[in-house]
Amino acid sequence: MAESADAAAAGGAARRLSVTAGQVVQELGYDADVDHDLRDGVEDAIGGEMLDEDAVEAVDVVLLWWRDGDGDLVDALVDSLTSLAENGVVWLLSPKSGRPGHVEPADIDDAAPTAGLHATSTLAVTEDWSGTRLVTRSRKA
Repeated sequence: MAESADAAAAGGAARRLSVTAGQVVQELGYDADVDHDLRDGVEDAIGGEMLDEDAVEAVDVVLLWWRDGDGDLVDALVDSLTSLAENGVVWLLSPKSGRPGHVEPADIDDAAPTAGLHATSTLAVTEDWSGTRLVTRSRKA
């Protein structure tokens, strides 16, 4: 059976996030507006389900869905580090400009260093969501 265009796009989005087979990925900030095709693509790429906010094991990647109005971004970023393994990556996923809940890039740039993180890149992940790759300040790769 041929792969649907949405599934192919989700797989490409998961590849852009550099998630790979065997990685442990934790998802924070899940709500009804998340991109379900992207979620499926990530789970296909890692070969299993993502962990939720209650997970206590070390994770390689945190996907943090964040919208303007969700609360304090610094607090959310600090919380995202709780289970993050050394050399782990936080992907801050926020609605693109013009979409409800859009987060200004300056807000991310202000919050990341306060939480001990450094933004390394931002990319269009899906039609509605952008992703900002954040790493600990000691690791700016």
